[in-house]
Formats: sequence, structure tokens, C-alpha cells
Amino acid sequence: MVTSEYDAHTAVTRTAPGDYAAQLHDGWVVGGGVNGGYLLGAVGNAVRASVPDKPHPFSVSAYYLSASVPGPARITTEVKRDGGSVATVAAELWQGAPGQEAARLTALATYGDLGTLPDGVETTAAEPDLPPRDRCVPNTMAPEDVRRMAPMMERFDMLFHPEQVGWAVGQPSGNGVISAWFRLKDGREPDPISLLTVVDLLPPVTFDLGRPGWAPTLELTVHVRAVPAAGWLKVRHQTRNVAGGMFEEDCEVWDSAGRLVAQSRQLARLPRG
Repeated sequence: MVTSEYDAHTAVTRTAPGDYAAQLHDGWVVGGGVNGGYLLGAVGNAVRASVPDKPHPFSVSAYYLSASVPGPARITTEVKRDGGSVATVAAELWQGAPGQEAARLTALATYGDLGTLPDGVETTAAEPDLPPRDRCVPNTMAPEDVRRMAPMMERFDMLFHPEQVGWAVGQPSGNGVISAWFRLKDGREPDPISLLTVVDLLPPVTFDLGRPGWAPTLELTVHVRAVPAAGWLKVRHQTRNVAGGMFEEDCEVWDSAGRLVAQSRQLARLPRG
């Protein structure tokens, strides 16, 4: 069985009840640390292993305590409740030498089985109006400074709306919106765990406000609404408020069947330039 790059990089190994080993890959670095959505993918796998009869994240809220670095990590889980159709699990990601570990991330997750829920998504939200993929701007054309800051961009294909990439040439729109087609590089199809990562992979929406640079996440909440259909995803990031040196970033992920399959909101610090 061939394992996709994403699955290999987010894999966890059970070492004891509620204790999992992970190896954070350097291919998911952005700015000053490992990407927060990628970390949620690894944490999501540990939570799933803790409640195997409830394989899908419904909601995950994570707080980022300090920057993670590539290398070994330990994920601990504690099942707070497991009954009926949902389970609630607390999880933490740790790094550091034995006896000197520091928590990098703490999360609370609700898991269940999306396959047992009514099939269908009803929403008043509007699907992103993206041009055909051959008319969009590929992430391979990103400025060199952006590629240096975010080597994780080599992990996926991203095709930006051509009217929302002015920031790449010093002409941000100021609207605070970035949208793109998305798929993992090796063709791995999307699933509920990978959606935990997808919501945090576009450039910070502050790029479109003329504020480029790494934007450290303080808190990220993801709601997964349905198992995504195979194929390209549409992803949109938007912000409406900058205050106190922080901004919110709202994300929607739509699948190839035109369904809103994941939503997220995060609070992040403004880039320092």
C-alpha cells in the first residue's frame, strides 16, 4: 500500500494509552515555525486513534502556546466523554528533551462519524467564484521571498484567483480576501483529517491588506461539515477586522461537488514585516 506524503508526515505511533509519537517534517515550515494546520493534522490522527469508532473531526479548537519545530514530538490525549454519537477529547502536542518538554499546542476536539449524519449541506454561503484552473495563478509563481518563508508551498498545488494576487507584485487590493483552487501535491484526495490542515495553508489574508510576512496563529477553530468529494477544493480566506495588532481569518472550504465541507476562524498576530 502506497502512503501519501501527507499521511506519512502526519502519522502517529501509539507508545502508551493516550500517548503518541510523531515526527514533524521540515517540509511544513512557514515563517518562524511549523504550520499550525499541519500540526492539527497530526493531532487529529492521535485523537482519531483514541476513539477509533468515531473517525471524523466535527469540531477542533486549538491554542498555540509556542512555535513548533521540525523533529520529534509527543501528542497526549485524554477522552473527556465518549458516549452516543460523539466523543470529546483533549489533546496536547509536546516537544523537548525528556524532563524538559514544553506544550506547543493544546486542543479540545469533538469527534464522531460524518457518514452517519444526514447527507447534504444547506447553506446561505456563496461558493467562491473562481475562474477555470487554467486561468488562475499557480503558487509556483510565488515571489522568491514568499517561497523562502513558506517551504510548505512545495507540498501542494494552489491556483489563485487572478484578481486576488496583486499583493504578489506590490499591489494588494485592500479587500482582505484570498481564494484559490487547492489539492495536495501527490494527488491525495481530501478527507476530514486533511481539512484540518487545508484551512491554514493559504498565505495569511493580511497579504491582501499590504501586510506581508509570517502571521503566528494564537487560536484556530475548525468545523468539518461533511466528508469531501474527491477532486480539487476551493478555499477562501477573508478578514474584516484588524485591532490590537491581531486579525481574524475566516476560511471556507468547498469540495468538487459544490458543498461547503469545512469552516474555520483563527485569531493571529499581524505580520511584523
